[in-house]
Amino acid sequence: MPEGPVKSILFICTGNIFRSLVAEYALKARLGPKAGYLVGSTGIEAVPQAMSPLIRDRLRERGADPSPHVQRKLTRELLDGADLAVAMGLDHRDFIRRHFDREALLFNQVCYHKEEPVLDIHEAIPDWPNNLEAARDYALSVVDYIWEAMPAFLARIPRL
Repeated sequence: MPEGPVKSILFICTGNIFRSLVAEYALKARLGPKAGYLVGSTGIEAVPQAMSPLIRDRLRERGADPSPHVQRKLTRELLDGADLAVAMGLDHRDFIRRHFDREALLFNQVCYHKEEPVLDIHEAIPDWPNNLEAARDYALSVVDYIWEAMPAFLARIPRL
């Protein structure tokens, strides 16, 4: 954890259209508009893609509107602007170490003191194109998991 209060949080995944996006909007919804935190998300690759309607709709059901989201690729400037960098996967944490010489905590480390990634769909279900129902169910379970983890996340970060 960073020393001192955290004022800015950056969630990092691969494409910035699933896990990091969900974490950003789940935390923003939990904090409310006047929380005083700068919360954002980014992807280590961020190849231009649209947000899945499945993810957008689930976040809306939960009370967050991700429609303002703009996909971003991780840069030194974004990383340097974050007091707390949170990687969703082991590969993201490793990428940040290799390319930016900075440590990032895993989402599950912050929330539950567990050295476990939040897996992407292709990692959890390697044959997902042949099993779309399982991929859909898994994607929704990740949205719910991240959403429900936010109270634990907030309880463990140094506050403003």
